[in-house]
Amino acid sequence: MINIITRPTLLNYIAEYLTAKIALEEWYHEFKRLDFNNFNELKSIYGSASLIGDNRVIFNIKGNDFRLLIKINFKAKAAFILWFGTHKEYDKIDAKIIAFRRS
Repeated sequence: MINIITRPTLLNYIAEYLTAKIALEEWYHEFKRLDFNNFNELKSIYGSASLIGDNRVIFNIKGNDFRLLIKINFKAKAAFILWFGTHKEYDKIDAKIIAFRRS
């Protein structure tokens, strides 16, 4: 199982983006029950996920309306939520270097 760090941050994003609530909650409950040893194993379940370096992974949420950026440590089985927003907002950031954004 993967420990998703910053659950309160996820709840803040849900409050901020109500139209993504169900999709984000589904991702959270599914992801925390899974176990990955590397990105290839993660990709086999989340086919649209993209590894962008430094163990940062982008997920499409609610189709492709939203993007979720996490940093994952496969060895420690921990994922840290870095950023969440609309696809349009995502296009304005540099996901390779953006720091944790508290919503």
